[in-house]
This record gives sequence, structure tokens and C-alpha cells, in this order.
Amino acid sequence: MSRVQVLLAAVCFGTTGTAQALGPDAAAVTVGAVRIAVGAVLLLLVARAVAGDGTAASARWPRGPLAVGALGVAAYQLCFFAAVKDTGVAVGTVVALGSAPALAGAGGWLLDRRVPDRSWALATALACAGVATLALAGGGSEVSAPGVALAVGAGASYAAFTLASKRLLDAGHGIEPVMASLFGLGAILLSPVLVFGDLHWVTSAGGVAMALWLGAIPTALAYLLFASGLRHLPANEVATLTLAEPVTATLLGAIVLDERPGAVAIVGIVAILAGLAVLAIPKREERTPPVEVIA
Repeated sequence: MSRVQVLLAAVCFGTTGTAQALGPDAAAVTVGAVRIAVGAVLLLLVARAVAGDGTAASARWPRGPLAVGALGVAAYQLCFFAAVKDTGVAVGTVVALGSAPALAGAGGWLLDRRVPDRSWALATALACAGVATLALAGGGSEVSAPGVALAVGAGASYAAFTLASKRLLDAGHGIEPVMASLFGLGAILLSPVLVFGDLHWVTSAGGVAMALWLGAIPTALAYLLFASGLRHLPANEVATLTLAEPVTATLLGAIVLDERPGAVAIVGIVAILAGLAVLAIPKREERTPPVEVIA
């Protein structure tokens, strides 16, 4: 069930590009800042609504993971959109999404001495190869070294957010409070973009619809599902599962935007799905032992 929740979150993440394409013309950085602000408000409302259950009410909030997680939220928006602008959507996406699982695995090993297992390594290799194939299928932009560096920064930011969220959840804090806190602090860090950026697009009906969708579906709902799965799964495995996002984005592009994927793109999708299938196969210790019937 936990893996299904993360995969559903990845499907929600994958709607971001299509929503932006259908919405008004707007600077990507301001779209990201508005998305986080709307999502943070919704997450805070959800956290307040469920606060009566007393989940982890007396648990102490460690400042380190809070700060790292909030920085990850804000830095991902800035690095990713800047990378896409500098080196193109294809290269920027493949580097950011492809680097996150490896960085999350390395971070988990450094912090928790958790050595990733072979199934994760195989799944990550297949999924990253699939993402790279999707990038080649839609390639055409020149590779920029600064853009690639920014994309790696986006991957590192996402990995840091994932590891920090895992620490807070493992400390006993509730899913809703953790996501609300990290995104609320992330929104505060991005507030200068809202103050100095061009937000005229938000005043249109299409702009309001885009802001609400991005804040509600690929942010608030997606990250609640993401955190629900993260509570029970290793951070590196969760980062690999979210590579279902480019599959969703590609399929939506074909269905909604009439962007027909070619044979190379289909190969990439199959490789990603194969990697996710490897993670879906239960490990030996997870299989339910047979019930012994005593006559």
C-alpha cells in the first residue's frame, strides 16, 4: 500500500507540466512560488483540521531536519526552473529526476548507515535509463554545464527534502503537520519571489485555475500521499518510485496536448515501468509465510 501511495503521488506530480501548458504564459519561478504558497495554505488547513487527534502533540520538533526540509522545498523550485530555462526541459528534467534517487541513497548511507539493497540499485538503474531515454526522445537543446549543475542542485534539494521528511516522520510527527511545516517554511523562503516577481497572470481566470490545481493536486494532495508512503519505506526507494512522474507527464502530453511519443520514448517508459516493477516485487522477508493447518 505504501508503494501505491508514492506512485499515486508521482502521478499527481506528473500533471504539473500539462497544467502549466494549459494555463496562461507566466515566468516559471513565479509559478513555482505560487504553487508552494497555495499548497502550504492547504496543507496548513488540513493539519489544523486533524490536529484534534493529538498525534505526536508532545513530540519535540528537531530544528535541523525542519531547516533542511524547508530549504529543500524552496531550493528545488529555484534550481529546477532555472535549469530548465538554461539547458532545456529534456536535459534539465533527466538530470534532476535521475540524480535524486542516487543522492537520496547516498544520503541515507551517510546519515543512517543504511546500505541500499540490490533490488533498489537495479530498479534505480532501469528507471534512470528510462528517464534518460525519454530525454533523448525529446532532446534538441544544447547541454549547458551551469544548467546541468543547477539540475543536480534540484536533485540534491529533492533528496534532502525526502531525507529530512523521513527523519521527522520517524521521530513520531504526523504526516499532515510535517508537510504543512516544511511547505509553510518553504513558502516563507520563497516570499521574495512573490513580492518582486510578475504575478499579473494570477488575476486571470486561467491563472487562478492553474494556481489552485498546482497547489491542490501536485502539491498538497501529492505530498500527503508521498509522506504516507515515506513513513513506511526507505527514502532512497521512495525517490526511485517517484520516477513514475515523467511517465505520467509523457502520457498526459500525448493524450491532452497531442504530443505523440515516438518509439524511443515508449522504450523509455517501458524501462521506467520495469524498474518500478522490480521495487513492487515483495522481498523474501516481506512475503507472508504459509499458514500451517493442523488437522
